[in-house]
Amino acid sequence: MLFAGQGSQHKGMGAEVFPRYPGLVSFASDLLGYDLAALCTENPDGLLSRTEYTQPAIFVVNALHSFERAHREDRPADCYLGHSLGEYNALLAAGVFDFETGLRLVAKRGELMAAASDGGMAAVMDTPEERLWEVLAAHGIDGVDIAGLNTPSQLVIAATPPVLAAALGCLEEAGIRVARLRVSAPFHSRYMEPARVRFEEFLTGFTFAAPATPVVSNVTARPHRPEETARLLAEQLVTPVRWTDCVRSLLDPGDPPEFTEIGGTALTRMVHAITKGV
Repeated sequence: MLFAGQGSQHKGMGAEVFPRYPGLVSFASDLLGYDLAALCTENPDGLLSRTEYTQPAIFVVNALHSFERAHREDRPADCYLGHSLGEYNALLAAGVFDFETGLRLVAKRGELMAAASDGGMAAVMDTPEERLWEVLAAHGIDGVDIAGLNTPSQLVIAATPPVLAAALGCLEEAGIRVARLRVSAPFHSRYMEPARVRFEEFLTGFTFAAPATPVVSNVTARPHRPEETARLLAEQLVTPVRWTDCVRSLLDPGDPPEFTEIGGTALTRMVHAITKGV
């Protein structure tokens, strides 16, 4: 089972499940200090696009859809995998922490990531890492990090505003397709180190159980081990999302897995690209 992360938010999200979980929605609203259902369904003042609101909203909506599926389906998932923020829903589904703990974690994560606002991200298409570094080096551009390896044909870079602008300029000049992402900071890069330090300290206040079902880590592309969960969640802020490697770790040519996505369709499209090798 795949869980979508930031970028999957949209006005109206959760409207179909909120009425079926009034207690959880009320609890989440009280914990967060605002009306979560109104945020998701009405998006007042465009708040849903702000990281500190986006992350708790996606976590709660993904969780409720996951609970719905668990009630409907007899057969549980064999493995959970979430993209960036979605990894928290994967860990929740695997019993690593409960709903309240997960919500507290993502609320703090969103707050810290929102505070790191000096930078941006962009998708780079059809360009291997080696070629990317070659083009940037030829123009003397330093300070770019790879923030995500989504498919064999799409990677994501992050940098400060002037460095990102220079990088995109030279990549376009070299005939490489790029697209800025609508994010407020250079997530999953060295520039999130202050947030990582504070989040690591925050995580010491929690205890994590062993996953009842394997959860693949964005950082290692391997299943979470209970003694490493806190460290991996902190490191996730400053290391690339290794989505391609995560998906490939689950592929078995003799028994192709079935993927079910909660929260959107973007991850499913990525899986198709990965399995086709394009």
